Amino acid sequence: MRDPTSFLREEYDDLVRQELDWRLRILRGPSTPWCTVDGKKVLMFCSNNYLGLSNHPKVKAAAMEAVRTHGAGSGSVRPIAGNMDLHVELERRLAKFKGAEASLVYQTGFAANAGLIPQLAGKGDLIISDELNHGSIIDGVRLSQAERKVYKHADPDDLARVLDESERASPGFRRILIITDGVFSMDGDIAPLDKVAGLGAEHGAMVYVDDAHGEGVLGEGGRGIVSHFGLSRDRVQVEMGTFSKAFGVVGGHVSGSKDLVNFAYNKSRTWLLSGSHPPAVAAACLAAVDVLESEPQHVQRLWENTRYFKKAMRDLGFDVGRSETPITPVMVGESGAAKKLSSRLFETGVFALPIVYPMVAQGRARIRTIMNAALTREDLDFAIGAFEKAGKELGIIPGANA
Repeated sequence: MRDPTSFLREEYDDLVRQELDWRLRILRGPSTPWCTVDGKKVLMFCSNNYLGLSNHPKVKAAAMEAVRTHGAGSGSVRPIAGNMDLHVELERRLAKFKGAEASLVYQTGFAANAGLIPQLAGKGDLIISDELNHGSIIDGVRLSQAERKVYKHADPDDLARVLDESERASPGFRRILIITDGVFSMDGDIAPLDKVAGLGAEHGAMVYVDDAHGEGVLGEGGRGIVSHFGLSRDRVQVEMGTFSKAFGVVGGHVSGSKDLVNFAYNKSRTWLLSGSHPPAVAAACLAAVDVLESEPQHVQRLWENTRYFKKAMRDLGFDVGRSETPITPVMVGESGAAKKLSSRLFETGVFALPIVYPMVAQGRARIRTIMNAALTREDLDFAIGAFEKAGKELGIIPGANA
């Protein structure tokens, strides 16, 4: 009799042969600049914990206090019996922080994209997406019954072409939805959201931005890409984000009009049918908002560190691509070379993972580094020195050891 599960082992073994499998390392203790990974003390250089808030005393204290006052879990989905005062207060505070009429918290950022996008556009509608958008956006678009088109990465002229051609070919679209990442997670470049929003207004399209990597990084006090470009909510109707990066906790959210939020929580099955955040998570997210509002030094240090690291790496001869943000790819080229560089860095005390095909195009492998506000100048110099040594040994940059 044929084993119906044999494909599981076969496909996994095939990934291993191609060196495309994920080999999970184990972090022991908190995500801090110096931490223990696989039993080795290393400098963390690939975490999304931009501001170091996952280990901030106020954030940890809020989580512990919420367990004392509200218990370990909510006991239900929010539409039934799991809508706690902490969830409601978090949404109120988040909307105020974002300068929006209302906000809605999802269980994850992926759940926000997968649950909301298919409800915003369906049969008879058109979705136009940047070609390098995140996988959660791609999956959300696939779940819809809308017609789908793609425009060249961060290219407003090509977006205009797609809009014009689509409207000429099918002038009767019920709705048009334009979707873009705010900061692109593999290259660290910023979407031209001001131009995208302008085209949206010109064509009567709704604009949806996934700002997962822009929050806590861009805009006034880390308020994100809509703030960065000074855009109004009638230009960018949906601002999606996450608590799992700069906020240091976990969870997704959307901000916009009250109508958007009412629509979203009544229509998104990922929201309606998933248990609500444990009290500790909601309280920790609230505390993270407090920290961003009251301690601007974290965002300032993040950018100081980013500028210092990028300049040093460029001066050494490394290619850091088109990054404009704390995401700094160290471009290597071939997947094997990127894996060797990552292994050599780990041996010398720097934890930075390789990003290889199919996550990026063939020949575009890189080490994706992500800057952190908690890193000291000494930490940065240690990492730069490790990159210089390994880069010369492997012939990635010129040097005596190449």
